[in-house]
Amino acid sequence: MADQIRAGARELGAEQSIYHPVEPFGNEWTLCFQSTPLSFTKGQSNRSYSSESRAVNLESSKMELEMGMKVIVLGAGLVGAPMALDLAKDPGFEVTAADVNQSSLRALKSKDPQIETIQRDLSDPGEVTSLVADYDLVLSAVPGFMGYETAKAIIQAGKDCVDIAFYEEDPFTLDELAQAKNVTMVMDCGVCPGMNNVLIMKAIRQLDQTESVVTYVGGLPVVREWPTEYKAVFSPIDVIEEYTRPARIIEHGMKVRKPALSEPEFIFFPGVGTLEAFNTDGLRTMLQTVPAANMKEKTLRYPGHIEKMGVLRDLGFFSKEPSIDIEGKKVSPLEMTAQILFPHWTLAPGEADLTIYKCVITGSKDGQKREITFDMLDHYDPESDVTSMARTTGYTATLALRLIAEGQYTQKGISPPEYLGKHPGCVDFLLQGLKARGIEYQESVARI
Repeated sequence: MADQIRAGARELGAEQSIYHPVEPFGNEWTLCFQSTPLSFTKGQSNRSYSSESRAVNLESSKMELEMGMKVIVLGAGLVGAPMALDLAKDPGFEVTAADVNQSSLRALKSKDPQIETIQRDLSDPGEVTSLVADYDLVLSAVPGFMGYETAKAIIQAGKDCVDIAFYEEDPFTLDELAQAKNVTMVMDCGVCPGMNNVLIMKAIRQLDQTESVVTYVGGLPVVREWPTEYKAVFSPIDVIEEYTRPARIIEHGMKVRKPALSEPEFIFFPGVGTLEAFNTDGLRTMLQTVPAANMKEKTLRYPGHIEKMGVLRDLGFFSKEPSIDIEGKKVSPLEMTAQILFPHWTLAPGEADLTIYKCVITGSKDGQKREITFDMLDHYDPESDVTSMARTTGYTATLALRLIAEGQYTQKGISPPEYLGKHPGCVDFLLQGLKARGIEYQESVARI
């Protein structure tokens, strides 16, 4: 059905820019950049991801969704449930949500009885492949530790998909399989990574050369409560990954790794106050696709958070090794910590959160240095009872799914969000759709 909707989409050209692998960095390549207009070559494999293979229908009139397109959302948690609700508002979709947690499914069903629910163990890839076989499109919102295998299972079923799972594996390793299965899969489609990637590529299209990209992003409770002064607004396990996974960044054209929680700095944000920022591993595919000599992502928290999480990490509380013996059963420190910490990180019903985002891209145009800045501040919506993080993450993904459903984006294989950012029509569709949902990204350009 999805292929029928896409019929008639035609290919468009795009600007091009080239990466050159120059020397190995462990099992990866260190990269240098040539200031040419935009096409992508993945370093180690030397596989081209040029826009020539993309079919994006951006100039023709918007296609109508075929009635009854069947969509399944994998995961009905903090972000999955709001995504299902958003899709269910569209008369062109028949929405089903699957989750192992029956209480999550009941809560979702109570908000929209038209959404079908299925209780299923999504940690079994074979089960996932079988489950999605009867659907036209898939939206994956499983926890990060399940993300890669779930994505692979969806591809095996030959289903187009948008994925928000934050996992450490390289999604490009699934590209060959996705192309063989004729699958369009948009990965990492949240805020950061996600809309951030789209906007960075939007900025790069305005520059002749890109020198620096720095992103700041955080999801926080509006009210700080001791002792954690934090609430997990997405999967808590994925939050802990931000405190343990080394941050890969680009410095002077070289890919380097720095410890999580490193290089702290304080930054003032109007309407929020002073926050602390630290390195996190959020660049992901942009390490291979964005031609910037310097690039990093930093996560934002209330001051003092780095020290608290650093102590727990350094004492081994986040270790995944089953080294603790409890009544003859081996468990990991992380499992024990999760049981203690996560209840303190849970948002109370109706508790307000916010999402803060800022990205600064510097470069040059016609010999003149320029700085392009994107800002976004979003809050919990009490009317819909949807957290800000679920809104900003989930609605980006549901809009990307609509791009696929309407035939506006049809590139086969793995597509990180920056690929969407190469096409003005896709960018406008996402920005307008988010604005209609009360989420507005502000752009400013300055000569420096």
